[in-house]
Amino acid sequence: MRESESGRPIEPVYGPEALQGFDPAERLGAPGEFPFTRGVYPSMYTGRPWTMRQYAGFGTAKESNERYHELVNNGTGGLSVAFDLPTQMGYDSDEAIAHGEVGKVGVAIDSIDDMRTLFDDLPLDQVSTSMTINAPAATLLLMYQLVAEEQGIDGAKLTGTIQNDVLKEYIARGTYIYPPKESLRLISDIFAYCAKEMPRWNTISISGYHMAEAGATPAQEIAFTLANAKEYVRAAVAAGLDVDDFAPRLSFFFVARTTLLEEVAKFRAARRIWARIMKDEFGAQNPKSMMLRFHTQTAGVQLTAQQPEVNLVRVALQGLGAVLGGTQSLHTNSYDEAIALPTTKAARLALRTQQVIAYETDVTKTVDPFAGSYVVESMTDDIEEAALALIQRVEDLGGAVAAIEQGFQKSEIERSAYRVQLEIDSAERTVVGVNRFILDQEERYEPLRVDPTIEQDQRTRLEALRAERDDTAVKTALAKLQDAARGTDNLLYPMKEALAARATGGEVAHALREVWGLYQPRETF
Repeated sequence: MRESESGRPIEPVYGPEALQGFDPAERLGAPGEFPFTRGVYPSMYTGRPWTMRQYAGFGTAKESNERYHELVNNGTGGLSVAFDLPTQMGYDSDEAIAHGEVGKVGVAIDSIDDMRTLFDDLPLDQVSTSMTINAPAATLLLMYQLVAEEQGIDGAKLTGTIQNDVLKEYIARGTYIYPPKESLRLISDIFAYCAKEMPRWNTISISGYHMAEAGATPAQEIAFTLANAKEYVRAAVAAGLDVDDFAPRLSFFFVARTTLLEEVAKFRAARRIWARIMKDEFGAQNPKSMMLRFHTQTAGVQLTAQQPEVNLVRVALQGLGAVLGGTQSLHTNSYDEAIALPTTKAARLALRTQQVIAYETDVTKTVDPFAGSYVVESMTDDIEEAALALIQRVEDLGGAVAAIEQGFQKSEIERSAYRVQLEIDSAERTVVGVNRFILDQEERYEPLRVDPTIEQDQRTRLEALRAERDDTAVKTALAKLQDAARGTDNLLYPMKEALAARATGGEVAHALREVWGLYQPRETF
């Protein structure tokens, strides 16, 4: 029997019997109306296309700034920043633990000086910026705001997103710093701060992408993502925030795989589930609180180093699935990313892929073209059923944090990843160029290489920064931050003061580590 990625049966033929008892008014509604199955906006792409983002950031802030200018000149309306691992983990480039990782998988940002270089001469009130940062999200967001203020741009004019989704780090990625309880407190403070100071900013991008990259099925991806989202909403409400004050700024982040039909169904099911959670469980009144708005990235895990040009085809299909599923913004991977950071040409081709979908196909001429399809509506119901069952299992364990502490989500994802790898190894699952349609000899490919002198350059910059700044002002500001961490005051105000005094990201993280400690994971069962 044929099965979907989520392990649900796929029939060779679907007909009216697949939708017996299906009530379109209740299950679909109109585009832009509850339960938003058909999309969060009435006109979707018939008015304008999705935001086309390209992920960039490597080496130095100066190099990344040059790439951003090139992307903007090529028509990119949204920028996405990749940070290196030391930045993601709250360490400065000159710390021993950062050795060998500086500038490797993203840009190194140690202080406001680096952030200023990163966005030099870019119109921050005209571009939307997405930052893939989690545990130190508040630090990088405040650096960005400070740079904008230096340009004379008020926080109310800034648009973009911080990922800020720490719970999935405990499940799938590992770039956490503090224990879950303290991480949720910091996230709630970000919600409150942005509601007042940066009202157009998306304060969190609750991510299923990284869980999918770790091996989660489509059903697991949306189930564990929405379970995490429920935990964030509960934390914010417990902190005294009204659900309709912050929920409209929540956003989500999903993967798009090559299994196009199931991916379209996944996105539609996720919207429907979230709308009902917000309405029925949290009593949201504002329709915007019930809208699941999401960014999509094509599946990095499905890229192959063998015959890398084939990835252009994969990415085009994945991007098409995201668009047919109703994404609000899209990043298309470069074909060479299974080998190294993308070359300039590869990044441009990735953007052109989106532009062809938007301007040369007819998929933007009508809203939700698969509505009423026997197979897609049936798949949407199947994924919804499977995801709701998994969400309930998380709830039965005490919610997302309790389930994380028991290793539930991680264990479930690892089992799915193991099953897929066995299928690839046995050639039961075809991967073109890997286990079928193989070349006798691969063509030579010259990847983009990161300059090995970056780490020393960052060390030199940090040495100069510490020599120039007012250390007394930095220490005073960091002490205020620690006092706030011991109490209940919003952390972002003293944190901003410290960063404006040129405290480094690592110093801010260490100040909080001293108060909160570090998270120690348990083994999965």
